[in-house]
Amino acid sequence: MSVWIVFFIVIVGLSWFSYRYAWWRPHLNWNRPRILMYHMVREHVAGAKFNKLRVTPAQFEQQVKWLSEQGFHFVTMHQLCANWGKHPDKTVAITFDDGYEDNLSNALPILKKYNASATIYVVVDRHERDWSSYKKAHHNSGELARETKLTDLQIKQLVDSGLIEIGSHTLTHANLAAIDDQQRLKEMTESRYILQQQTGQAINSFAYPFGIYSETDVEAADQAGYLTAVTTVEGVDELLPKPDFLQLKRIKVSGKDNMLAFKCRIRTGQRGL
Repeated sequence: MSVWIVFFIVIVGLSWFSYRYAWWRPHLNWNRPRILMYHMVREHVAGAKFNKLRVTPAQFEQQVKWLSEQGFHFVTMHQLCANWGKHPDKTVAITFDDGYEDNLSNALPILKKYNASATIYVVVDRHERDWSSYKKAHHNSGELARETKLTDLQIKQLVDSGLIEIGSHTLTHANLAAIDDQQRLKEMTESRYILQQQTGQAINSFAYPFGIYSETDVEAADQAGYLTAVTTVEGVDELLPKPDFLQLKRIKVSGKDNMLAFKCRIRTGQRGL
């Protein structure tokens, strides 16, 4: 093999590594809190479309253990925003979207092991509902509908653990861009009311379904009484001036990430290109 071929292979390999991990992005100050976005904690499904939403229990424990060993402070979303600017360096808020049963069966034991708090954004009418098709009609495989969701009793178990804050993810995981103002407000206000009745917990946190939202949706979230709302905009918010607490960024954690990719995202707030 010629020197030029070896050189070419090395250059391609380095380019792929830089593209995959974006190690060259600037390290963000640890005083800027990280908000992590998860969905499921369960094994991957062979041939499934949404395995990036499935972080395995082994992966999740490795990630939470690393955060704990690195001295991160775990908080709920309400704790984060109520103490914004007063929180210690290396503060992290773990969040889960949708309300999958494995958040209780697989994630909670790991959270308990490391005394880690989390916020779970629950869809009220979540059972046997394939909301992936609300965003793109051709995503109608029923894959997400077949995933077991939390029962109301299980949600109460999560709250009773003392580690979990419940937030709203609307009544039906609605695509807010596809419904009118009246429906939008109903999705936000009724889900908040129902979850408060079920949990006995103040429901102050909200997550925009699919991360699809506009200024009108932000205004509706405020009108519905939410104090915080998270998006799927990738990144880490500035410490000062205070961000808009109804448009908070998150770091997406993919089931297809390895530990190096996870560490890079925590440090830089961004995924690879």
